[in-house]
This record gives sequence, C-alpha cells and structure tokens, in this order.
Amino acid sequence: MCEAHNHDAAPVQEHSHSEPADEGHCHSHSVDVADESTAECPVMRGNYVDKAGAEATGLIRDYDGTRYYLCCAACGPLFDADPEKYLVAL
Repeated sequence: MCEAHNHDAAPVQEHSHSEPADEGHCHSHSVDVADESTAECPVMRGNYVDKAGAEATGLIRDYDGTRYYLCCAACGPLFDADPEKYLVAL
C-alpha cells in the first residue's frame, strides 16, 4: 500500500509514465484526457484513469451494478471500506 498517498487531504502528485514516480508514490494509470476510454477515479476525484490499464492490473471495483476504475492500489481498500462515501460526489 502506498503510505505517502493521502487520499483525504493531500493534492494529487502528477507524474508521467515516462518518468519514474517519486519514492513512496503509487504508480497509477492516471491520464490527462477524459474520453470514452477513461473514467474518473471515485476516490481521487479529478484523476482520470485508462480503463484498459486499470482492468489489466485489477484496479477496478464492481458495485451496485456499475464498474468503477481506480487510479492506484491505495484507492481499493478505501473504496471497499465505504463505497457510498465516494459515490455521492459522482
């Protein structure tokens, strides 16, 4: 789990996939463009995720008949613990 990735208060730290992420930062499938092939992470609002990449790495959750795409592994346990908390804002 990513210890330095505070999902409640810290701003999102951007990095491209051509550069290594800062130490302690989760590698994610975040993208800069929102289109049919992307979805917004329900935990880290504003992070758009490549759907195919998220599916390939298991960064997905199915809840109440809808598939949600997560930007990093640290979002999974947070979403699992209280999905409604994150879906209200969507």
